[in-house]
Amino acid sequence: MKRFIQNIKNIWKVEELRKRIILTLTLILVYRIGSFIILPGVNYTALTNAQASGEQNTLETLLSLFSGGGFTNASVMALGIMPYISASIIMQLLGIAVPAVQKMQNEGESGRKQINNYTRILTIIICALQAPSYLKLYVESKGALPMDASTFWWTQTILVLIAGSMFAVWLGERITDKGVGNGISLLITVGILARLPEAFLAEFGINSGNLIKIVLEIVAFMVVVLGTVLIVQGVRKVPLNTAKRVVGNRSVDEQGARNYLPIKVNASGVMPIIFAQAIMTIPVMIFAGNDGSGNFIQRTLGDIYGVSYNVMLAVLIIVFTYFYTAIMINPRKIADDLKRSGGFIPGVRPGEETAEYIDSLVSRITFPGSLFLAMVAIIPAIAKLAGVNDAFAMFFGGTSLLIMVGVVLDTLQQIESYLLNRHMDGLMEGTRIRGRRTQGELSGF
Repeated sequence: MKRFIQNIKNIWKVEELRKRIILTLTLILVYRIGSFIILPGVNYTALTNAQASGEQNTLETLLSLFSGGGFTNASVMALGIMPYISASIIMQLLGIAVPAVQKMQNEGESGRKQINNYTRILTIIICALQAPSYLKLYVESKGALPMDASTFWWTQTILVLIAGSMFAVWLGERITDKGVGNGISLLITVGILARLPEAFLAEFGINSGNLIKIVLEIVAFMVVVLGTVLIVQGVRKVPLNTAKRVVGNRSVDEQGARNYLPIKVNASGVMPIIFAQAIMTIPVMIFAGNDGSGNFIQRTLGDIYGVSYNVMLAVLIIVFTYFYTAIMINPRKIADDLKRSGGFIPGVRPGEETAEYIDSLVSRITFPGSLFLAMVAIIPAIAKLAGVNDAFAMFFGGTSLLIMVGVVLDTLQQIESYLLNRHMDGLMEGTRIRGRRTQGELSGF
């Protein structure tokens, strides 16, 4: 406890870090306030009555989870930042198929800014498609629309939803640039954590007379969290030999310096989970309705504990894990950098053979990592079958847990970096939070 208090004091002593944390917390507070501002004219009493009567389905609960309650509250930020995630998916897919987008990706900072601008424009288009569906399929179905909902009301409400979603994106980008952590992922995490106490209390209330079941659920939850942390932080260190350095008239190491090339088991982080979840919600938001096709989509994708939903989610997670890993890790570029710096993998020739070796190694490591992510993603359905209530089952594993663990670790890594750069102790005694590069690892990776 004493060390924990000292770490808090160290964080507060670093002026830049202190300002970034305060700014991050302030912007998060603004986002949370926005999730409770109700759309003009919406009958909030009708919404609460519908939720109290149990009319809310599991998909609505999941969407509300990622928007911090904004979805079920019919707030100005009801759509959250999921449209931006969907737009990012589309732009990255275009980067593979469209040469013009590939060219922008290779143009460095200027190309990145162009892609970001196109992503924002595409986000507005997706919001314009999702906003009417949200009002029609959720707000109107709950009887919460104004009695005199005119064309003007529909138009202004759609514009408000678009503006709210874009404002959430702006908050996320400001956190990334001026705060601590990845802003977009952090906003999703905060929305998830905001529902955790309520979900646990509901589960405790249901099983108040069965404390053994509560204890077993907590133990199982901790085991799943531990496994998730291990897979997120798991790293395969590939040994490297680099050219010996000469300082003055003597060499630092006659045998050459031994370094490591770190290859993470889950190099793509939380993005495959977010991407897969966004893809799963788009058809329901846009196409679900009262016709035959809408009912089919609702049956297959509307039940987040159903077999078809979880099978499709697991497949998408595996696909996006490989896809995003291919974007994050370029074996040919790593091999070229090693060759230029005079480094090599023992027993592997520099150049093309090194690139092939790294590519095969990444593929073998990514496969079990993607399977583990998919397995964790479907644990809520298993917990539901075991008798856990809907609200707490979502935290038992699945997307919410993976996002929370990944984002929390990433944020802690950034904070620890500030402390270590100023010659202070890390956040944990005797170890360091993995994910950053140690002194013996390849700096260019």
